[in-house]
Amino acid sequence: MATLLHIDSSALSQGSVSRELTATYVREWQAAHPEGTVVRRDLGAEPVPHLTEAGITAAFVPAEHRSPEQQAAFALREELMTELEQADAVVIGAPMYNFSIPSPLKAWLDQVILVGRTGGAPDTTVAGKHVTVLASRGGSYAPGTPRADAEFAARYLETALTGMMNVEVETVAAEFTLARVNPALAGFIEAGDASKAAAHEQAGQTARKVAARLTEPAAV
Repeated sequence: MATLLHIDSSALSQGSVSRELTATYVREWQAAHPEGTVVRRDLGAEPVPHLTEAGITAAFVPAEHRSPEQQAAFALREELMTELEQADAVVIGAPMYNFSIPSPLKAWLDQVILVGRTGGAPDTTVAGKHVTVLASRGGSYAPGTPRADAEFAARYLETALTGMMNVEVETVAAEFTLARVNPALAGFIEAGDASKAAAHEQAGQTARKVAARLTEPAAV
């Protein structure tokens, strides 16, 4: 029985396209793998603390010699890292905020990436795990567009996740998500609707593919 770690990071509880996409992914994953378990972490509603000095230094101090502050800080890191390690697949909802990812998502990454364990080497404890990034952008940052070079959200996640953790990353993006609410983007409503529909379809396809991979009988 496989486990999916479902992470949302949007600050919006309603009207979030990234949340809608992760909901589609989870629904399709559960339909394809009804025996599976979904563990959800809503970083928008319950953000994890940013990494502190105590959290950093605790990793270099034997457990019995850690200060109370270091013990508490590393207990959180241990919880988050174990949660990630125990997941068979991960889906992350990642809206673009000011050209980058939401700060709670960055805080989560800083907490879970520990060199020598989950990060920093080819044989990390999460190496090869499939991570689906479901991105949403108010405008368009696709290759070939005027703002392509300003896409630091999905590109950052792909670099950090593959370069530090050695996981397999697949990104699905919905563009022009603000076309219906921003008059300056009114001319892109049709393009935005089409991009969102395509992203939902691709999210569902990816979920079914990942679920099938996890439920395939092991080769003998």
